[in-house]
Amino acid sequence: MKVLVIGSGGREHALAWKVAQSPRVTEVQVAPGNAGTALEPRVRNVDVAAEDVQGLLRHALAEKIDLTIVGPEGPLVLGVVDAFQAAGLRCFGPSRNAAQLEGSKAFTKDFLQRTGIPTAAYGTFTRETFDPAWVHAQKAPLVVKADGLAAGKGVVICATTEEAVETTRAMFDGRFGKAGDKVVIEEFLEGEEASFIAMVDGTHVLPLATSQDHKRLRDADQGPNTGGMGAYSPAPVVTPEIHERAMREVMLPTVRALAAEGTPYVGFLYAGLMIAADGTPKVLEFNCRFGDPETQAMLPRLESDLLEILWAAAHGEPLPAAAEWRPGVAVGVVMASRGYPASSSKGDVISGIEKAWAVDGADVFHAGTYRGPDRKLVTAGGRVLTVTGQGDTFAEARARAYEAVACISFDGAQHRSDIALRAEEWEKRQGV
Repeated sequence: MKVLVIGSGGREHALAWKVAQSPRVTEVQVAPGNAGTALEPRVRNVDVAAEDVQGLLRHALAEKIDLTIVGPEGPLVLGVVDAFQAAGLRCFGPSRNAAQLEGSKAFTKDFLQRTGIPTAAYGTFTRETFDPAWVHAQKAPLVVKADGLAAGKGVVICATTEEAVETTRAMFDGRFGKAGDKVVIEEFLEGEEASFIAMVDGTHVLPLATSQDHKRLRDADQGPNTGGMGAYSPAPVVTPEIHERAMREVMLPTVRALAAEGTPYVGFLYAGLMIAADGTPKVLEFNCRFGDPETQAMLPRLESDLLEILWAAAHGEPLPAAAEWRPGVAVGVVMASRGYPASSSKGDVISGIEKAWAVDGADVFHAGTYRGPDRKLVTAGGRVLTVTGQGDTFAEARARAYEAVACISFDGAQHRSDIALRAEEWEKRQGV
């Protein structure tokens, strides 16, 4: 079986790596891929951009691709699944209409409100309808979100109403490009965040291992928002009771409501949840794809054949009741380029990857990497690598991840030193 993975990040490297392990696979192609996917057995890169929908379609038809897996949100919002299905090709991901759950935060908030799925109170504004008086009447802090896609960075937590007004105006003035033409302003929710990711076949929901992301650039959740600086799996905050509530109060109602509204959902469905002190899960946002960097922490733990599950969902076959996961935990640490997220240095030589791979229980997933003219491995900007450690405990997994991180160097490299520290401290309180 020939499989095409669309995308070039760490998530796509992990997806290609995992799918290539299936005995049913003859070849995995990645469009466009990165320097890491180019090294994987039974995997090759193809020179087609992730958002070139027609180019991807022509390639898949010419190569007789059996199944396409969409990694990033951009092609989904552009309708890549619709185009592939119209041509008779199997493509795992939501339709363009269903992908509005990620493509428009205003759409999502309105959807959650009319379906009664728990979320924060909010207001939606354009430049013409913006009402600073409404903002000043709210209780700070407030969360200001660009409506459209902003590479995971279009969310700003504002300590005061004055800051919220200024931030909103900055978004209207192009801070996040066209994504900020419409802005959602919502109440700040207290609690602990978790990433709840499932596979959906239009009707059934297969929950995957839970995880927790670290959005801020620096330790202790300081600094600007990013696309994610690391993740761990599972997330201790998602107890069996909260897991059941998340399925009953968020995931199943979402899938059923979309189907009832004539927009059945097929693909990965990622709910960013805030878990309140009383265990109530409230939706912060939806993503219509596997998380990044959550994928890099989750897939090394997956024992089930990922391709078999994806194939079933794409063909309208029932999903399994559960996926099989290795015991233990995984911790993924992102290494980002100099200047990220405001800007990104490119062309810095990366060394030490081989030493990192040699660390017991460690994996290295590439994102912003390529081979320079002299064939040296260099940075392509943004998030460069995710280094994942596995272990029986969070302490062990963290130690392995950071041992591998210490092997790798490039000019201006940035990474947090506290990924999964909260989970390790929880573990100590449990006497593990």
